[in-house]
Amino acid sequence: MIGASAGGVSVLEQLVKELPEDFPGSIFIVMHTPPFSPSKLPEILSRAGHLKAIHPEGTVKIEPGMIYVAPPDHHLLLEEKHVAVKKGPKENRFRPSVDALFRSAAYIYRTRVVGVILTGALDDGTSGLWTIKRLGGVAVCQDPEEATFPEMPNSVQEYVETDYTLPVAEMPALLTRLVSEPAGQNREIPEEDLDRVKLEVEIATADNAFEKGIMEMGDLAPFTCPGCHGALVRLQEGKRVRYRCHTGHSFTASALLAGISESVEETLWAAMRGLEETTMLLQHMGEHIMDGGDHEVANRFLRKANETAERARIVHESVFQQERISADLKYSEGKKKE
Repeated sequence: MIGASAGGVSVLEQLVKELPEDFPGSIFIVMHTPPFSPSKLPEILSRAGHLKAIHPEGTVKIEPGMIYVAPPDHHLLLEEKHVAVKKGPKENRFRPSVDALFRSAAYIYRTRVVGVILTGALDDGTSGLWTIKRLGGVAVCQDPEEATFPEMPNSVQEYVETDYTLPVAEMPALLTRLVSEPAGQNREIPEEDLDRVKLEVEIATADNAFEKGIMEMGDLAPFTCPGCHGALVRLQEGKRVRYRCHTGHSFTASALLAGISESVEETLWAAMRGLEETTMLLQHMGEHIMDGGDHEVANRFLRKANETAERARIVHESVFQQERISADLKYSEGKKKE
C-alpha cells in the first residue's frame, strides 16, 4: 500500500523503477489527483519500471506483480482476493483517500500488509497507517528530510510507531524483502476496534454511515462537517483524534480546520458580495430618485449606500485577515515540524 500527494509522481517513478520483474507482491497506490482530470499515472509507472500499472474498474481480482492505481475521484479498496473501485464519502476532503485504502487492506489482510507513506501535504494516510500497524502490519515512511513536501511523513512520524523510515532509493529492496518473508500471526484485537474498522471500510464503499451506526462509534463533537454541515463524532486513535460526520465524511483535526477555514472565507466573500450589491442598488435608486427631483429621499438612499459600503469595506478586510490567519497557521505548523 502506497500513499502520496504533492511531489509524488517522480518519487513513485523512482520507487517502481527498481522493483524486480518477478516482484511477488501486489502494489496499490493512492495519489491525490484533481477529480475531473484524466490521470496518466498508470502509463507513467508502467514505462518507469518492469511492472504493469492500471486503473482498475469495478471489482478486479488481485494479481501478483501488478500495480493498481486509484482512479481520480474514486476510492481504491481491498476486498478478499479482489481490489474494488468505489465512490464513497470523501476523507480529509479527498477521494481517493490514502486512509480508506490502508484501512481496508488492514482489515482484510492484517499482518500481510505493508503500508508506505511518501511525500505530500497535510496528513492523509496517518490514520490508515496507524490502523495497519495496530492490526499487525508493517509501517514504512519516506525520510521527511528528503521529501519535497514533508507534511505527510512528518505526521506519520508524530503519530505512528513506524518500522522503517528511509530514503526512497532504499525502499525497493526493503519491499522486495518484506513481501518475500512469511507474514506473522494475527494479533488479538478487541472486537469493538475491529467493528469500527469494518464500519469505516463499509462507509468508504458508499454504504450509509448513519444507518450503520457511526454516531455510536464516538462522542458527539461541537463542530459541524464543512462538507455537508452534518453532525460530527470524535474518534480516538492512540494519541490522535479524528472526526466523522453522520453522512460519512471523515476529517483529521488538520483537515477539519482547513475545511472550516475555507467555509468561513466563502461565507465572508458571500457577505461582502451581498453588501456591495446592496450598495450599488442603493446608489442606483438614489441617483434615479435624485433625477426625479426628490432630493430629500434621494439623499436618504445615498447615505444608506455609503453606510453599506463602509460595512462592505470592514468585511473585505476580514476576508483577507482570515486568509492570513489560515496561511499563518499552516506556516507555523510547518516550522514546528521542522
